[in-house]
Amino acid sequence: MAAEAFTCSSSLQNCYSRSLPSSVKELSEAPSFTSLPQFLVSHNPRERGELEPVCDADQEIPAVDFDLLVNGSPDQRSQVVRELGRACRDWGFFMVVNHGVCEGLTEAMKQTFAEFFDLTAEEKGEYEDDGVRVMSPIRVGTSFNTAVDKVRYWRDYLKIIVHPVFHSPAKPPTFRDISQEYTTRMRALGTEILKGIWESLGLDGAGMTLALNLNSCFQILVANLYPPCPQPELAMGLPPHSDYGLLTVLCQNGVDGLQVKHEGKWIPVKPRPNSFLVNIGDQMEIVSNGRYKSVLHRAVLSGKSTRMSIVTLLAPSLETVVAPAPLLVSSKNPAAFRGMRFGDFIEYQQSNRLKDKSVLDLLRLNARE
Repeated sequence: MAAEAFTCSSSLQNCYSRSLPSSVKELSEAPSFTSLPQFLVSHNPRERGELEPVCDADQEIPAVDFDLLVNGSPDQRSQVVRELGRACRDWGFFMVVNHGVCEGLTEAMKQTFAEFFDLTAEEKGEYEDDGVRVMSPIRVGTSFNTAVDKVRYWRDYLKIIVHPVFHSPAKPPTFRDISQEYTTRMRALGTEILKGIWESLGLDGAGMTLALNLNSCFQILVANLYPPCPQPELAMGLPPHSDYGLLTVLCQNGVDGLQVKHEGKWIPVKPRPNSFLVNIGDQMEIVSNGRYKSVLHRAVLSGKSTRMSIVTLLAPSLETVVAPAPLLVSSKNPAAFRGMRFGDFIEYQQSNRLKDKSVLDLLRLNARE
């Protein structure tokens, strides 16, 4: 696209409203682009972090040793399960170390995503997200949902459904093989972590697969690209939100930007090298009957560096009605949520504007926190 297309806010807005929208990456690389048009400026002081403090102290989130979880002695596994339970209860976020996933595979996944974002608008155009068909197997877009966002977020994304049916874009040519291997490893990793979390609730880890139909689990692979922003204090990468699945596994390219809400403050997350970040999602809050709560997190921007995050989200099968586990419901601890088919949950969440835990809140049966 010619640089002159970026010389005024009205032209920029038109670029986003065309049938083939401009990407944030393309916008950030335009020679004449130096300030944000109004449709990219967040006027919400809460989203921009002006109403809630950001913790400056180095406060490290909990770490879980995956090798001890799957290969340790019974006593070591029991200890890790207890640590998982504390991390889910107190933070909703934790690091996974000693996970056994080859670092070369992770780096290859980052590289092939970078190559995808470097494709031309025409090459990516067939996957354009219209904001309406939220269950399309491959979606490319900007912001969160351009059909309903009044203010756009400084984010390009590629979303791919990879299970129970695997999908892949045709380009770059290495994408299919690398992403298939990566997502298979992430599914195995996430399933073992879920078993440990299930056990920490006093439930049968082996029964989890049947209860949530995880053999046909819904798994999505997402890459988020946050190019350098000329005015990072005015825009948002993603606003505060929780994830809609059971579990999310995240890796990044080494550029900071993720913040987690903990005890009323935003904590900048600085993961250890060669670790994965894991957070629990809305479906885990439901099945745990509120014992483990999905955590709010957000993406802030850099004025100098491009941040990339690769997200693997694991969830029940689309046909599963997710409700509190019966063994966690009693007269003293009544059901905190009504059940809902997961496919309906995700369609409602994806077709509405991203906002905190709004869909989960619709299912609450009482005000218990």
